[in-house]
Amino acid sequence: MTLAIAGGSRRSLSELTDREVLALAIQSEEEDGRVYRDFAEGMKDSFPASAKVFMSMAAEENGHRRALLDLFRERFGDHIPLVRREDVKGFIKRRPVWMTQAFDIGAVRHQAETMEAETRTFYIRAAGHSSDPQVRKLLGDLAEVEAGHQALASRLEADVPQDVKAQETETARRMFVLQIVQPALAGLMDGSVSTLAPVFAAAFATQNSWDAFLVGMAASIGAGISMGFAEALSDDGLLSGRGHPWLRGLVCGLMTMLGGVGHTLPYLLPDFRTATAVAVAIVVVELLAISYIRARYMDTPFLRAAFQVVVGGLLVFATGILIGNA
Repeated sequence: MTLAIAGGSRRSLSELTDREVLALAIQSEEEDGRVYRDFAEGMKDSFPASAKVFMSMAAEENGHRRALLDLFRERFGDHIPLVRREDVKGFIKRRPVWMTQAFDIGAVRHQAETMEAETRTFYIRAAGHSSDPQVRKLLGDLAEVEAGHQALASRLEADVPQDVKAQETETARRMFVLQIVQPALAGLMDGSVSTLAPVFAAAFATQNSWDAFLVGMAASIGAGISMGFAEALSDDGLLSGRGHPWLRGLVCGLMTMLGGVGHTLPYLLPDFRTATAVAVAIVVVELLAISYIRARYMDTPFLRAAFQVVVGGLLVFATGILIGNA
């Protein structure tokens, strides 16, 4: 039975007994060690230097857990109650490790330092709630240990050579481009350009804003679903390093739909000419945004990217107008 179940709800730190505080410390050290090993396992291929850092930190946490176990057995015996962070009020809710983006190496390192700082604060506050001099000394010693952990995290971070950090940063950038930017860009280009013809063909053929809106929404949503599934099924990402296929598919599908919806929404305006003028302005913004993304992440000169995208967009736009006026 956990502390939360026994008490009916989460309990505050001041309500914990010395035995429960020490049990929580043991559980926390074990959890942190697992988190660091998970970080190391997920980073060993792309960020080997940082993976070694986190394996060293996991080893440190394991050593401190053994010391805490010895202290607990000496004071309270062999049975250790299950007391977890989520059973106690005031702890920061952490994202599960599997939700952490592997390419954000800086965020992972920052999380390690945050974990150590939070645990140290816990020991300091727990010591303040205890009236037993021996318990206060024990918790104060644990706070000093965690201060050493935090210093270790900073030192291990500093131990990674600058050239290795630069290489890891570039690797992270490439992974971000492969897993997020490329599918997003493909979707945005398809949604922005491919839906131009049906939207403006319907607009000029019917001279009715609502009809153009319905056609645009249907084209945008349909294109988003199609592009999303196509991207997800094109590559499992295991060999290409492009990441989880369904994440890429979701990004691509949403951006495809967004690209079409952008110049469809103006047709909610009842006046056809006003709606068309606003839609054309939005199309220009969309094409410039695509050009900027290609220049920023795909190493394509902006003018060349703009020329390629704008020419293609104008051709599709003209096609829609010609068909709509036929």
